[in-house]
Amino acid sequence: MPGPCATSPGGTRLSAALDLDLDLDGGLTRLGYEQFRPGQREAIETLLTAGRLLLVAPTGGGKSLIYQLPATLLRGTTLVISPLIALMQDQVRALEQRGVAVTFLSSTLEAGEMRRRMARAAAGDFKLLYVAPERLAYPGFKGLLADLDIPLVAVDEAHCISQWGHDFRPEYLQIGDLIADVRPPRMLACTATATPVVRDEILARLGLGADTPQLVRGFARPNLILRAFEISGPRERAVHVDGQLLEALGRPGDARGVGIIYSPTRAGSEDEATRLRARGWRAVAYHAGLEREERARAQAAFSDGTIDIVAATVAFGMGIDRPDVRAVIHLAPPGSIEAYYQEVGRAGRDGTPAWGLLMVSPGDMALRRRLLENADGATAETLEHKWNLFLELLRWVEGGSCRHDAILRYFGDEAETLAGCGICDVCEALSDAGTDQDPESVALIVRKALSGVARVHGRFGMTAAVQLVRGAADERLLRAGLDQTTTFGVLSEHSEEWLLRLLRRFVTAGWIEFSTGDRPVVRLTESGRAVMKAERPARVLLPPTVRPGRAGVAARSGRRRERGVAAMPQAAPGYSTDTADESVFEALRRHRLELSRALGAPPYVIASDRTLHELATFRPRTLTELEGIYGIGPSKLERFGKGFLDVIGRFANP
Repeated sequence: MPGPCATSPGGTRLSAALDLDLDLDGGLTRLGYEQFRPGQREAIETLLTAGRLLLVAPTGGGKSLIYQLPATLLRGTTLVISPLIALMQDQVRALEQRGVAVTFLSSTLEAGEMRRRMARAAAGDFKLLYVAPERLAYPGFKGLLADLDIPLVAVDEAHCISQWGHDFRPEYLQIGDLIADVRPPRMLACTATATPVVRDEILARLGLGADTPQLVRGFARPNLILRAFEISGPRERAVHVDGQLLEALGRPGDARGVGIIYSPTRAGSEDEATRLRARGWRAVAYHAGLEREERARAQAAFSDGTIDIVAATVAFGMGIDRPDVRAVIHLAPPGSIEAYYQEVGRAGRDGTPAWGLLMVSPGDMALRRRLLENADGATAETLEHKWNLFLELLRWVEGGSCRHDAILRYFGDEAETLAGCGICDVCEALSDAGTDQDPESVALIVRKALSGVARVHGRFGMTAAVQLVRGAADERLLRAGLDQTTTFGVLSEHSEEWLLRLLRRFVTAGWIEFSTGDRPVVRLTESGRAVMKAERPARVLLPPTVRPGRAGVAARSGRRRERGVAAMPQAAPGYSTDTADESVFEALRRHRLELSRALGAPPYVIASDRTLHELATFRPRTLTELEGIYGIGPSKLERFGKGFLDVIGRFANP
């Protein structure tokens, strides 16, 4: 491993790249680039200095150069592991055009061609060798590795190794064994989406130390105007879509860029494309159910500007490089914040203003739950994991802090937070000087609503709980005798829509949950019961008292929203901005990673990021206080409680 770094006269830290006599600037020129993007040189020098690096940067941020440039300068063959065959082929083609000796191995090759490429690789003919992760299991490939001089192993899409990530791939679990066998002098793991707990699991599964440098850069997209709305149905959704398109693209024929509309279903994408064509837009549908030629035509039309809008499922996305995407609209929430930010990040790559609109409707929770339960190979563990990722997105939708800052903190990119972007819907609402309600009054509303859930616990769905606290006539309540309880009508002053939105916030807060099965019913959780009994604070933002009264997302200026808060805001993905809290959080992360290695268990099994953030924010001093933290049940309290308290105790005031 390279030796210590020197320091330049100006104070800039010089990397081992200089010790190795590597000409980074010359190599950059030979690859066809005029200069480094922000952060690229630092990443390469860190990799060469420390011999290992975990890099988190968004799609389009230039991650591939971090391993391609060293690979062209170092002796031997750099191994690149990537699950995206199409992107592997594109990178190989681009490097070949620049005169770099490079190839890839994947299942798309015929047997004869595979043997020829492996023979050339064994002879040392290539500077880079791209492989899909499933190739690692082949005995012939393992034999090839034994003959190679490998100066660097780069793992692209490294979040796929994490069972807590949003895109887990079982074949990635073989990479840790490969690293142990090859023992490369340099190791790079890079990904576009990795929260702190996912980053910890990447390090653990690759056998990298807790002191491995981690660079989290480039997530801030201050030109994106992010908005999220709860809607009541298709009619309101169409109004929001049309208003957003008018704001972002103008009218049909104005040629102000293009838009992408994501639908959760194939039929939904076709219906939306049809609706928009009827309104004069040049719109096409795109989904995996179309014939390959039809998909290719739609993609080509989007790329060459002969259409205005593509209404698509998530099948549309790879290879999108148009800089003038002015709007990305989600008709329903995707499965996670990671998926959302990757998709909305396709807007505004030219750096000028662009819009991201996400809509959530009452049926989204139950629909997502059914989709997860019906997924092939779904286990109880993966179901719970993916459900929690979805709930994190809904917590973000609920708002309460700047949407940009909340996402940046979710990914652990505290350095790029904006202290409020000033342009998202939450910042706009907060600037309208809304009036906070009395915390005690809010807590009372929360406890009354939870009591309604307790009455229908395990018997009916969310709507029945709403009808109960509203005091509305409902056959189910009458048959069950619930109209005779003291809970009947305790929140009659609120509308059904407002109460439904309130209960959905209770789901994201972990106070109520759905049963499994085709007809899910609501249940009060232990945490919810504690809040109902005033044993725990009701940390939740109440929904706005008044719904937006003017059509379209372009007409919200001057709107005032009343927000109520009890005790303190719910710990949403934004979490705390306090520097001291961040220090405690990082100490707890290191402790979690040490426990993970000692127990041979993934970090998320020990504690989620949300749990660590609550520990850092509230800093419990006793095991009893620790019981009130999200995710700390009796088992974790017994196994890990004392260790958590010891870490927190190191930050106690003298």
